[in-house]
Amino acid sequence: MNIFTQDKTYTTTLITLAAVTLLIPFCNLMTTENSVLHFSAYSVSLIGKYLTFALLGLSLDMVWGYAGILVLGQGAFFALGGYAMGMYLMRQIGSRGVYGNPDLPDFMVFLNWTELPWYWQGFEHFGFAMLMVLLAPGLLAFVFGWLAFRSRVTGVYLSIITQALTYALLLAFFRNEMGFGGNNGLTDFKDILGFNIQSEAVRSLLLLATGLSLIAALLLCRWIVNSKLGRVVTAIRDQESRVRFLGYRVELFKLWVFVFAAMLAGLAGALYVPQVGIINPSEFSPLNSLEIVIWVAVGGRGTLYGAIIGAVLVNYAKTVLTGLMPDAWLFCLGAVFILVTLLLPDGIVGLLRRRIKPVTEATANTAGQTV
Repeated sequence: MNIFTQDKTYTTTLITLAAVTLLIPFCNLMTTENSVLHFSAYSVSLIGKYLTFALLGLSLDMVWGYAGILVLGQGAFFALGGYAMGMYLMRQIGSRGVYGNPDLPDFMVFLNWTELPWYWQGFEHFGFAMLMVLLAPGLLAFVFGWLAFRSRVTGVYLSIITQALTYALLLAFFRNEMGFGGNNGLTDFKDILGFNIQSEAVRSLLLLATGLSLIAALLLCRWIVNSKLGRVVTAIRDQESRVRFLGYRVELFKLWVFVFAAMLAGLAGALYVPQVGIINPSEFSPLNSLEIVIWVAVGGRGTLYGAIIGAVLVNYAKTVLTGLMPDAWLFCLGAVFILVTLLLPDGIVGLLRRRIKPVTEATANTAGQTV
């Protein structure tokens, strides 16, 4: 596919995202409930959740589609960013909790904690919380990636280790003594930046913030993959030994893109939590990370916008099918993954490319003959 067609696809994706980001909050706030253009608060939250998943899928596509690193623990970075935001939201409750303690969240009072743990300090400030949204997953990815890439762990072994990492975090966050709410997690949020988190205006603004973050992330990722850094990363994916022979520090390039993708996933988690109203250890489930891989595979890895398309479509199907046949959803998801692997190895984007290319070539030939 030529560059013009590719640019056209990116432009279409950006225009669609901008339209969703701007029009849905407008239709929610500026139209009446009986209007055909009105979007309910539930729809706004649901679409906002889809956009956070699109950002999460985009993060995996950076590290898997372009660096060739299949990470089966991307959900761990998503959950860490979500917990950082959840801790900020819990600190905003103050004395309005069930037990009325101005300093301790309700679950700590229930468990007879007498003081706030040191790692909860500072989360009453939004700026500090947002810093930790990026720093917590980024630091974990840096330490893990430095040890793994320096030891030249690759392929299926690296995938298994990342899955073990997220499972270990799942077990750790389930423990009450960790100070993160145990099995119940963090919930019952009241305010964000002093505004009622349940109000329609705040929900619309959260969708707006999520959409703008996704657009900015897509533009940034596209700039990276088209830069010299991105070309080296792609070369490592295709011929790692040759790139190493040319003198490049392969492990540093892998580490960079791994940490960057983890921080994007953490940002997605932070945008997800205030819109769904809860964060608990189930977000660390290895199954969640496997679902992210399916999103990217369905959409088409190595394209950026394919990850966005796959994340939205699969999660929309999940919303519909879990309502119609909840027990069969996982079987449907597995069947989709098998069919895509066998019939559409390049995903939906690959199918669209094959259909668009003949039309583009025919148009170019007709134009050439006319000239």
